[in-house]
Amino acid sequence: MTELRVAAEVAEAFPALAIAAVVAEDLRAEETWPETEPLLSGLETAATEGAWQPLAETDPLLATWQEAYRAFGTNPRRFRPSMDALGRRLGKSGRMPRVNPAVDAYNAVSVTHGVPAGALDLSAVRGDILLRFAVPGDVFVPLGEPAEREEARPGEVVYVDRADDAAVLTRHWNHRDSDRTKVTPASRHVLFLMETVEPDAGRKTLDQAVDQLAALLAGHATAVTRHLLTPDEPAARLA
Repeated sequence: MTELRVAAEVAEAFPALAIAAVVAEDLRAEETWPETEPLLSGLETAATEGAWQPLAETDPLLATWQEAYRAFGTNPRRFRPSMDALGRRLGKSGRMPRVNPAVDAYNAVSVTHGVPAGALDLSAVRGDILLRFAVPGDVFVPLGEPAEREEARPGEVVYVDRADDAAVLTRHWNHRDSDRTKVTPASRHVLFLMETVEPDAGRKTLDQAVDQLAALLAGHATAVTRHLLTPDEPAARLA
């Protein structure tokens, strides 16, 4: 059983932090999920017709992430939080990416609610998962670039695999995922992560996003379990 933990230093630096961890067991991502395409096409239609727009930089859901990125030394206009990058892409092109049903589902939820979302194939994780500040020697293999090796900048927030503590699973907190733990149609045991650092409406928005994602996963997994990590409850054992 894998433990997910927030390092004390990160919890102290971001007191409004809340991380929703949703675990899908025996996920069937090779199937067609009829629920996901209407969500994606609906967002595309809304963006084309002007009924949906990317988060404004003054929106607290985005502004608090930009502030957090600057706090750990990352320029949020160069390395954008995942929901910001995805929303801007939709706003410019009118299109949402299609990857596979599991990825499409969390992308749709992320854009709908304005919260960062990602996923890790737990079969590719060797130990417990820790959210901490990067240190010299941390190595990251970018999603879609398995031959590349990057060194995370010391001080940025990263998820790491504690069995190989230099193995970075995300860069700039939630900017980009690792190729090693990417979710494919063959993934069966998947951890979905959604986060907020917004102290007011952030938790309510996160709860709504989790409800929607869990409902999408329920018909395509044997079990779906939820966990919530906060500075007061910084660890969870993932079923």
